[in-house]
Amino acid sequence: MGKQHNAEIGEFLASRRAKITPDQVGLPVYDAAKRRVPGLRRQEVATLAGLSVDYYTQIERGKVNAVSESVLDALARALQLDDAERSHLFDLHRSATTSPQRPRRRTKTIRPMVQRMLDAMAVPAFVRNARHDLVCGNQLAYAFYSPLYPDPLHPDPSKPVNFVRFCFLDPRAREFYPDWDLMADTSVNLLRTDAGRDPHDRGISDLVGELSTRSEEFRVRWAKHNVRLHYTGTKAFHHPVVGDLEVTYETMPLPADPGLVLTVYSPEPGTPSADAMTLLATWAATHLAGTAPENRTTGVDRS
Repeated sequence: MGKQHNAEIGEFLASRRAKITPDQVGLPVYDAAKRRVPGLRRQEVATLAGLSVDYYTQIERGKVNAVSESVLDALARALQLDDAERSHLFDLHRSATTSPQRPRRRTKTIRPMVQRMLDAMAVPAFVRNARHDLVCGNQLAYAFYSPLYPDPLHPDPSKPVNFVRFCFLDPRAREFYPDWDLMADTSVNLLRTDAGRDPHDRGISDLVGELSTRSEEFRVRWAKHNVRLHYTGTKAFHHPVVGDLEVTYETMPLPADPGLVLTVYSPEPGTPSADAMTLLATWAATHLAGTAPENRTTGVDRS
């Protein structure tokens, strides 16, 4: 596993320098016809970071035990990494140079306070884990994501669904996500980010292995090593019951539950999406009585 994590750093750095052209970083190009790739060469990255080319080459080959944070900072500046990419580089370095921690204990139930908080919200609110399973939510969240369940009229919260698996392996995803390509990119980039934070997570590695085997579109995206942060923004959906929905979202980690992330969706007031959400709430109250709080026994897998 150590060699694998070291290789991840090299592959990530190589993927980043491949995305930057010399002119973007102010380097002259005298032999453009002889360049085999449009991105930066190792020597150019080393020059920009103030390193010897031999030293940088060793880093790309995974020899990172003696690499300091100042060197990582220099590489981040040289490669013009954004916040998500910089954090990912440091996560990979930490994983490659420290002993693996003991796996987190898996709890069988969500904390009651978290569930009460979700149920008190009048908009879709749910919690996912690092593997991107929907581990618990309020009734409106289950209604919102009912297409992800085998039986949309009877979603079973005790059997969490996985957002990334649905995106790539379920044909209904291309209708549920109007801009499927954007959602596919986002799903992979977020999963790659979470994998970098905890590369020893067996649940994530098993999911990546499954999707890499079963979906070429996932495999191609995973090989790009793209990452992103995902705190706020807008998303578009096409729900089979109420039609088109555009919502703003906010995500936040739950500090008392490492690896779990809370997400809340809300449409802009006075818009067709707000009307659709009201309709969805009515549908949920009518059809999803089985997902009432007193009937839920949601399990949480922190992997």
